[in-house]
Amino acid sequence: EALDATGRKKRGTLDADNIRLARAQLKEAGLSPLKLDQVARQARSGSSAAAIKKNETVFITRQLATLINAGTTVEEALQAVANQMDKDRIAKALLGIRARVMEGWRLSDALGEHPKSFSSLYRGIVAAGETSGDLGGVLNRLADMLEKNRAMAMKAITALIYPAVLLIVAVLVVTGLMVGVVPKIVEQFETLNAKLPLVTRMIIGLADFMQNWGLLLFCGIIIAIIAFWRGMKVPAFKMAVDRFVLRLPLIGNLVRELDAARFGRTLSTLFASGTPLLDSLQAARRTVSNAHIDDRLGVSITAVREGASLSGGLKKGQVLPSMMIYMVAAGERSGDLPLMLDKTASHMEERFDATTTLALRLLEPAIIVGMGVAVLGIVMAIIVPILQINSYVSV
Repeated sequence: EALDATGRKKRGTLDADNIRLARAQLKEAGLSPLKLDQVARQARSGSSAAAIKKNETVFITRQLATLINAGTTVEEALQAVANQMDKDRIAKALLGIRARVMEGWRLSDALGEHPKSFSSLYRGIVAAGETSGDLGGVLNRLADMLEKNRAMAMKAITALIYPAVLLIVAVLVVTGLMVGVVPKIVEQFETLNAKLPLVTRMIIGLADFMQNWGLLLFCGIIIAIIAFWRGMKVPAFKMAVDRFVLRLPLIGNLVRELDAARFGRTLSTLFASGTPLLDSLQAARRTVSNAHIDDRLGVSITAVREGASLSGGLKKGQVLPSMMIYMVAAGERSGDLPLMLDKTASHMEERFDATTTLALRLLEPAIIVGMGVAVLGIVMAIIVPILQINSYVSV
């Protein structure tokens, strides 16, 4: 609250790093402050606002790393990055973090006011950089890790788009033929009272089923998907499903190597940042998505805590690829464990990318062939009785 030149009372909010600067802004505007309070932490920091997207987080991290490595202070770096942002929500969030840093907070603690944008793992790595005194270098490694993880996720999503669209189109085409075309043709056959070929009777039966029970079947599939999704939130059910997935011939190896790559890269980043090994293992374990792998990593961490080497503990877990355990052992012998972990993660990501690319390239023609066979079956079911009728008429 403040008084203007005419003595009228005004209320409002303004952005400032602290109370003193806020009073100076009011005086410059010709206002006499009556009451000046700092807004609530949640509203000021913007933690209730929409989360910063992953690609935006990568950009912010990379820019902060570059500026801090150039000798810029943390608060100046935050101000500079905020000034580069086109979106107000990101700029306000960064300025809120800067305000906390200027009040004496550590950067990792200030980031904690935005848990949706900066995960506990992200903040833990930043805290390790602050403790080690190499915040710029740690932020660089963190940006590298975020970029590689995001690149892997984008590759998987992009590769799945075309086969998914192709499959949906194939299902819609076949369903349209079965529901819209086949019943009309059947009406013509029924007036002839002729015995229809087996393939035609099968298609007619399937078309009748889809007409009478198709909606119920569709609802059942939706209910099953929802039930499965909710079941995956139950630890015992998720553990059973994830254990089964790992036993699948091709998919199991892909899931294992993807989780191992994510675990290895995170562990490398944390350990290189100066985080103690046990803390690094606990944090890297949180990046694993498969419940069975997560459970076995708990066994590995317990073994390391009891005095085993990292490679020995991972071997005891009996879940990560043997190549990764071998590379970890080599890193322990050479004294360059982070580098070996990073190389292993990169190798596994390359294998995952190559395998999924090959599998999806084979899947696309398989879907096309499958749709062709289905359409051919429907066409044959219609043409064969027509040809038979024509032969009867000619005779």
